[in-house]
Amino acid sequence: MKIVKRDGSTVDYNPEKIRVAIEKANREVSRKDKVSKEQIQEIISYIEDLKKKRLLVEDIQDIIEQKLVEFDKYQLAKSYITYRYTRELIRKANTTDQSIKELIEGESEYWNGENSNKNAKVVTTQRDYLAGITSTDITRRFLLPEDVVKAHDEGIIHFHDADYFAQNALHNCELINLDDMLQNGTLINGVMIEKPHRFLTATTIATQIILAVTSSSYGGATVSATHLAPFVRDSYNKYYEKYKARKLSDEQAKKFAMEDTRKEVADGVQTFNYQVNSMTNTNGQAPFLSVCLYLGETDEYKDELAMIIEEFLKQRILGFKNEKGVYITPAFPKLLYVLEEDNINEKSKYWYLTELAAKCTAKRMVPDYISEKMMKKLKKNEMGEGDCYPCMGCRSFLTPDRTMSLGNIAHAKNYVEGKGKYYGRFNQGVVTINLPDVALSSKKDMDKFWKIFDERLELCHKALQLRHERLSHALSDVAPILWQHGALARLKKGESLSELLHHGYSTISLGYAGLYECVKYMTGHSHTDNGEGKEFGLAVMKKLNDKCKEWKAAEDIDYSVYGTPIESTTYKFAKCLKDRFGIIEGITDRNYITNSYHVPVFEEIDAFSKLKLESEFQELSPGGAISYVETPNLQNNLDVVIQLIKFIYDNIMYAELNTKSDYCQECGFDGEILVDENLEWYCPNCGNRNHDTLNVARRTCGYIGSNFWNKGRTQEIKERVLHIDNKDDE
Repeated sequence: MKIVKRDGSTVDYNPEKIRVAIEKANREVSRKDKVSKEQIQEIISYIEDLKKKRLLVEDIQDIIEQKLVEFDKYQLAKSYITYRYTRELIRKANTTDQSIKELIEGESEYWNGENSNKNAKVVTTQRDYLAGITSTDITRRFLLPEDVVKAHDEGIIHFHDADYFAQNALHNCELINLDDMLQNGTLINGVMIEKPHRFLTATTIATQIILAVTSSSYGGATVSATHLAPFVRDSYNKYYEKYKARKLSDEQAKKFAMEDTRKEVADGVQTFNYQVNSMTNTNGQAPFLSVCLYLGETDEYKDELAMIIEEFLKQRILGFKNEKGVYITPAFPKLLYVLEEDNINEKSKYWYLTELAAKCTAKRMVPDYISEKMMKKLKKNEMGEGDCYPCMGCRSFLTPDRTMSLGNIAHAKNYVEGKGKYYGRFNQGVVTINLPDVALSSKKDMDKFWKIFDERLELCHKALQLRHERLSHALSDVAPILWQHGALARLKKGESLSELLHHGYSTISLGYAGLYECVKYMTGHSHTDNGEGKEFGLAVMKKLNDKCKEWKAAEDIDYSVYGTPIESTTYKFAKCLKDRFGIIEGITDRNYITNSYHVPVFEEIDAFSKLKLESEFQELSPGGAISYVETPNLQNNLDVVIQLIKFIYDNIMYAELNTKSDYCQECGFDGEILVDENLEWYCPNCGNRNHDTLNVARRTCGYIGSNFWNKGRTQEIKERVLHIDNKDDE
C-alpha cells in the first residue's frame, strides 16, 4: 500500500508510524484514557484490511480518530487531534526550510534543473529563487484554497508561477509597446527618456526598457524591430546632411551616408544583442526576450526594417562567444520571422532575407516562423479583419483585439482608431490541467471521463479566477514603467488596472498537457491516427475551448486555451501519474508526458505530415502553441530548410526547426553532445561530462535552453526522433 503525503509525494505504508503517533498521544492522558497495544494493533489491522492500493495521510488520521472514539477514548481522541493539529502547524511553519537548504547547498536536482535558462549556482538567481520559495510558501498557506493546493501537489493541475503569486502586481508576459515609448518618451527610475534621434541611441534605450519591463513581470516579453526602423532613417538623414555640409555631391553624400548608416545598424544591433544577453533582471536571468521581424508591419520604413532584419540574422548566424572565445548558440533573444508575400518566393524583393533566415535556422535554431497567411485566417479582430502579430515570449498569443469599439482604454499615445491593438497587451497567468490524469481517473469509462473533465476544468477556472482577482487589486503605481509610462499603458497615478483585465485587452490562459497520453489511454490510439484517436483528441480540445468561451461570456475576461510548455512540470506530472496509477505501458512509463497537442517525440512521422496534422490542433489552441520538426544538421542542405519554410507558410501558423548546435570546451568538439542511458550529457569525442565545460543548446518547448534540464526533460530530448532524414546530404 502507498501513502500519499500532503505534498503529493508517495511513500510505502509503514504501520510503525501509526503506532508511534498513537503512543505519543497516549502519554498525554491518564491511565484510564489510554488505549492498549492490542487496540493499537486493531486500528492498524483495520487500515490494512481495507486493502487499498493508496491512502491519503489525512484519511489514515481520520480513521484513527474514528476508532479512538469507538473505543470510548474521547480524551485520547482529543489528545490525538491536538497532536495532529500541532504537527500541522509545525509543518506549515517550516515549509520553506528544506527548500532553502537544498537551494543553498547547490546539489538539488530540482533547483539545478528547474529552469534551463537559469543557473541556480549564481547569487542573482539564488536571490530570485529565495524570494520565490517565500512567495510559494505564502501562496500555499494563505492565498490559495486547500483544494487547489492539493490538486497542484497531486499533479492533477499545475498552478504556474506560485513563486511570484504573493505579490499582487506581477503578470505573465507581454508585447512591449516600444513604438509609443521611443516616439513619445518614457520614464525609467524617475529619469525622463526623450525620443532618440538616431538608431544606436534607440537600441540602447530599447534594452533599458526591456530590462525594466522584464524585471516587473515574470514571463516572456516581445518587441518588434519595426519600432526601431524610423531611427535608421534619422541616422541616415544626419549622415547625409553631414556630407552635404562638406560640399560633396548629392550622389557622394548618399553613398557615404548609406555606408555610415549600415555601419551604425550593425553597431546598434550588436549593442542590443550584447545588452540583452549580459544584463540580469530581477528574475535572476537575462531577459526572456523575443524580437519580431515582420516586414508587413510598415510600408513607410520597409527598407530600413529590412536592414535591421538582415543584421539580426547575420549576427545570430555568427553566434556569441563563450568564455573560451568560441562562437556558440545563445538562448536569447528569440527571433520571430514572419513569412509573407514580400519574402516567401524567389522573385519577391526581400527573398534574400528568407534565404538568410534559412541559413540562420540551420546554424542556430532561430528564427522561428509565423505565417502571415495562416494567422490572418485564424486571428480576426472585432472588425472581422485578419491580423498578424507576434507571440509574447515563446508561444503565448493574444486573442484578436476586441477592444476597438471601447476606444483607447490603455491611453497609449500611438493608438490608431479602427486598427487592432496588440502592443501594450499582456497575459494574466496560467493554470494547466493534466489530461492524462483525467483519463486514468476515469478508468476508460467515457461518461466518467467527461464528468471528471468538467470537474477538473472548473477547478482550473477557480484557480484562474484567483489569479485574476489578485492582479485586479493592483494600482498603476506598483510598476510605473508598465502601467504609467507606456510599456503596457499610460494610466494615471493610483489608477486601477481593472479595465485592462477585462474586455479582451489582456488574456488569461487555461493550459493543457499530455493530449497524446490521454487519447492513447482512452481509445488505444494516438491522436495522430487520422481516425478514432484524432477524433477524440479534437473533441477534448473543443471542450477546452467551449469552457473558455463559457467563462468569457459570463465574466468578460479573455480566457484562452494555451499549449503549456511545462518545462519542469512535465517531470512532475509524470512522477505524479506513476504515484497515483502505477506504471502503465505507453502511458506512465516515461519520466515525461507529451507537451500540449504535439505528436509524441518517439513517434515516427515525416516533417510535412507532422506540421499538417498539428495545424488542426494548433487552431484549437488559440492562446498559445508552437509546432516543431526535429532535424539533423542541415547547414549543407538549405534546400530542405527552404522547403519546410514554404510549407509552414501555406499550412501552419507558427512553427520551428530543431537543429543541434553544441560545443565541448575540453576538446573543441562542435558536433552533437549526447545523452547516455543514465540521462547524463557527455561529449562523444572526449567523454567530458562536466556541465560547466559543455555548451549544449536545445529547444525546450518553444525557446532555447542552455543550462541543462531535469531528468524528465532530458529523457524527452534523448528520445526525440528525426522528422527529416537528410539523405540528400549523405
